[in-house]
Amino acid sequence: MKQTQVKEWLQNQPGWLFSLYAIMAAFSTYACMYVYRRAYTAAGFEGLEFLGMELKTVLIISQVFGYTLSKFLGIKVISEMTRDKRGISIIVLILIAHASLLMFWLVPVPYSIIFLFLNGLPLGMIWGLVFSYLEGRRNTELLGAGLSVSFIVSSGMARSTGSYVMLEWGVSEFAMPFITGLLFIIPLVFFVWMLEQVPPPTAHDELQRVKRVPMNRMERWVFFHQFALGITVLTLGYMGLTAYRDLRDNYALEIVSAIGYADDFTIFARTEVPIAFIVLIVMASIMLIKNNRKALMVNHYIIGFGFILIGISTLMFQQQMITGYWWMVLVGLGSYLGYVPFNCILFDRFIATFRTMANAGFLIYIADSFGYLSSVGVLLYKNFGQADVSWFDFFVNFSYFTCFTGIALTAISFLYFTFKKLPVIRNAPPQENEV
Repeated sequence: MKQTQVKEWLQNQPGWLFSLYAIMAAFSTYACMYVYRRAYTAAGFEGLEFLGMELKTVLIISQVFGYTLSKFLGIKVISEMTRDKRGISIIVLILIAHASLLMFWLVPVPYSIIFLFLNGLPLGMIWGLVFSYLEGRRNTELLGAGLSVSFIVSSGMARSTGSYVMLEWGVSEFAMPFITGLLFIIPLVFFVWMLEQVPPPTAHDELQRVKRVPMNRMERWVFFHQFALGITVLTLGYMGLTAYRDLRDNYALEIVSAIGYADDFTIFARTEVPIAFIVLIVMASIMLIKNNRKALMVNHYIIGFGFILIGISTLMFQQQMITGYWWMVLVGLGSYLGYVPFNCILFDRFIATFRTMANAGFLIYIADSFGYLSSVGVLLYKNFGQADVSWFDFFVNFSYFTCFTGIALTAISFLYFTFKKLPVIRNAPPQENEV
């Protein structure tokens, strides 16, 4: 079949089959990307330091700097991206990141550190490119939840694969990221091809969720000024979530070692799979809420509950009411219940609620850019302000900070969007009583 024929065939399939196909394509594409971004965190780089910091921390900061810069660039690039350039952009960006991992292997420390910065620089664009295939549909919650599961499961998968490559193949810590990436090049190309077959939203989708369009610089500024307070508060909350989720992700090895799982390389996958399943169910269920404003507020409830779960589960663990395994599962669940809506569902419903011609990528990349900036800030604070505190103890303390600040910011955002007036649109489809 030609590409146009595949798209037409998919458009005419039952909703469940189309959704399954789109989720599989998006999930698998992003999962492949995660191998190029996270596999190196399976290595400890123990005994190595640079500028008075552990080498692993320097490498993480270097990559996150590149990833953060990519997010700021993505505010323009992703919001302006046209449909015909998305697929090839995904492949080229990931191959550039993979080439950087080769140089990370071949170039000695400390000069190799720069190549993790260059690795993160292209990868920050991938989420927006992949999600652009899914946004603006009546079942975007289901599709977005399926995609979001990828960075829950894939993080553990990338670390587990990296650990396997080192333990079973005898590959060095510096060679492991590139060797692991070689295993996923062919699957990556195939899954991007699958993603390219996903047809655009239908007229019915656009009627209910608003047509999604590229945004030029003036349109971005007008949109931001119209919702400046709401966007700012949401971004502040997301900054805490991103820093917390990154801390748990990047230092999972150190955290699980402190609670007795140092020799269990399957622990990463075993903690993330139940999280992914629950998050998928919760996020997909929002699709049942047809009224966009109600769905927007329900997203706030879910985010707030995620913050609460982080604090309560940490307290329960310290009081020995739950084991270390369940603590890792629950704080992970709490962080992803807060984190996932920002990456797809929350901003999709934001645009649909206020009937604004825009795209979710613009809002996602505003939040993401400052989110990863905060992640770098937390790492620098830990190394220069809390150097004597273990990563485990720092993570426990940061859990409480994230919980309390997150609850406060979510409450402010909830009040803002509760009283923010909806636009008056003639002949708009009825929404207020649809659930």
